[in-house]
Amino acid sequence: MGDLSRPNREFSYLFGLINFAAVFVIVWALWYYFMHPNGVMKLYTPMYGFSLVVVFLSAIVFLSKVWGFYPFPEQTPEGSSRVGRGIILTLVAVALMLIVYYGVLRGFIGTYGVAYFSPHSIVASGGTGAEPLNARENSSTAIIYFAAAFLWWALGWNVGFGAWPWTADSRGVRAWSRTFAVLFLSIVTFVVLFHPHVCYLFYPPQNKAGVEPWWSAFAGTASAYFSLGLVLCSVAWMIVSDLLWEGYPWRLLEREGKPTFLKGLVTLLGTLILGGITFLVMLKAMNLYWMEPFEGGQYTDAPYFRYLHTGELSGFLILATFMLALHFNNVPNLKSLFLRALVRTLIAIAGGLLIYWFYYSPAASFLLGKVPGIAQPDDTPLVWTMLYLSVIMAQADFFDNWPLPRRTSAQAL
Repeated sequence: MGDLSRPNREFSYLFGLINFAAVFVIVWALWYYFMHPNGVMKLYTPMYGFSLVVVFLSAIVFLSKVWGFYPFPEQTPEGSSRVGRGIILTLVAVALMLIVYYGVLRGFIGTYGVAYFSPHSIVASGGTGAEPLNARENSSTAIIYFAAAFLWWALGWNVGFGAWPWTADSRGVRAWSRTFAVLFLSIVTFVVLFHPHVCYLFYPPQNKAGVEPWWSAFAGTASAYFSLGLVLCSVAWMIVSDLLWEGYPWRLLEREGKPTFLKGLVTLLGTLILGGITFLVMLKAMNLYWMEPFEGGQYTDAPYFRYLHTGELSGFLILATFMLALHFNNVPNLKSLFLRALVRTLIAIAGGLLIYWFYYSPAASFLLGKVPGIAQPDDTPLVWTMLYLSVIMAQADFFDNWPLPRRTSAQAL
């Protein structure tokens, strides 16, 4: 992500605007084919489509941020086609998504280990609610939660630790080492923040496999949307600090231009604190607008919706941040780092609000076939947001920004 934080002198803002429009059309075409209720595949149930999109985004992040494109070149070699490289890496990401989703999580772990990752295992177990559609939604929810934990650690490790402590090792060693580190931390995070909720999706609750959600006593809900909202608020500040703040203030803790353990630790804690503050501020704002939520409340009165909505709002901010960096050359490029970081952040927040307004407008209901209104059970904005992010990140990382000017090595962090 860091290369997008550096302005490109050859950038054409008119071309960037055209690219912005083209990407929007591509995302809409993908949405219509895969997700739209009147489209072809109709995968938006919504959890089934959500889980597929978030695993695909995870595959993109895995290839680019965890593996560093290994064994492919980190950037397109001079004289080679950026389009060819992008197509190959995109196909690899799709294949990885299918293998992880249907082979590893559903086929292997869901069949031989943890039943709730596989709808077939849930149905075979019997009991109340163990019918195919409900089973698929519950297993998809579990996959979404695991992917969220993975994205948090994969992006956090990339922004904070980078290649530490394997800076002197080969690309292959770094790729495998980061993989094991990120997966281990993701599993621990999933078990603590999300697993208890999944165990309580079933009747009777699987209380011997998972504890009662420990946050329910103070959060007013047993839903892990509480954890998901907090994680996404933290991820938003990882992205903002990496792209809009050009890696600061965390880069101050580097040694000889290389990341350190202290930098990684402070980055994770700092973004978690910023995420926690943002989480609380958004909840307070929702309380002022919709009044206090209560257990058993429906739609906007439901505590679980308020927590999920903080994550949805953070998703809009993340999307606006990528748009500013990729389509508009990370303007403004003032001399003062503080001023350009501040103005960029304000622009991204405003952009996130514009995306919010668009998503809940009649235009989005028409284009996306979504349920009108806010807090509808069959509407999850994160699906569209993450599909959009998948296309943007694929263009930036797989296609080297094509058809926009590529970043040179001197411009990459």
